[in-house]
Amino acid sequence: MSEEADGAWFPGFEEWDVEGQPGVVLHGRSGGSGPAVVLLHGHPRTHTTWHRVAPALAAAGFTVVCPDLRGYGRSAKPEPDAAHLRYCDRAMAADVAALMTALGHGRFAVAGHDRGAYVAFRTAMDFPDRVAALVACDGVPILEALERTDAVFASRWWHWFFFGSSPHAERVINADPLAWYRFDESSMGARNHADAVAAVSDPRTVLAMLEDYRAGLTRDPEHDAADRAAGRRVRAPVQTVWSCYDDTAALYGDPAAVWEPWCAGPVRSAVVDSGHHMAEEAPGEVAAALEAFLKEVL
Repeated sequence: MSEEADGAWFPGFEEWDVEGQPGVVLHGRSGGSGPAVVLLHGHPRTHTTWHRVAPALAAAGFTVVCPDLRGYGRSAKPEPDAAHLRYCDRAMAADVAALMTALGHGRFAVAGHDRGAYVAFRTAMDFPDRVAALVACDGVPILEALERTDAVFASRWWHWFFFGSSPHAERVINADPLAWYRFDESSMGARNHADAVAAVSDPRTVLAMLEDYRAGLTRDPEHDAADRAAGRRVRAPVQTVWSCYDDTAALYGDPAAVWEPWCAGPVRSAVVDSGHHMAEEAPGEVAAALEAFLKEVL
């Protein structure tokens, strides 16, 4: 039976468009009750990537908030700036904090996957009095990734540099975005697939996503470097989760060891039996890992 037929599509969740920072309206959903946790998607997904994880966490006793990041999905798409500040992780983290204020949550946990992991990390760094826990899925601090860049990383993750520095990226992707992204409806689910297709079919979304990567090669590592130089660390409890069939461990060894210098306390670890898009491929394992960690630390 399909998600549409059995009512399993974000059951009990409210869909909304909420202005957090002035002029920046974020689209998303929230549901459940209990301690608040924000789930942040990665590229090129939208908040609906969490459609199997979010209800499980809500059923486990959490208030779950799933926004489209700035520029992604149906959230606001500010005009890019030459300095790449409007799409940097710091701007997106401020969006998250403002959204949670608007929704009535003072403190919250934040979990992010892929590009969302960078925003989650920046939220924890910039709003230490508000972030109660951090979960980073399939990612390390972006400065660590860039400092470790070698021929292996550049060949596997060449799209970072194409997106972030090529003047041709927008034209190439917009010529046939579905051929470029090659979404798999069978693993994503029909409604999640439709949401992602609609997003990348909008040239404004493609431009915004590229700006995210441009900030990722410029402003974001600068902000990380400033934090490291100042000795700032994440004060909240931290968990890193990675996919055993992705290349996180191949690139970084033990990701928890990479995270530890950035964190005031120990870093917990979890591995899921999945490829990169873990929330879609192994939602039960992802939900269980987040639930166990958050119930321990919140």
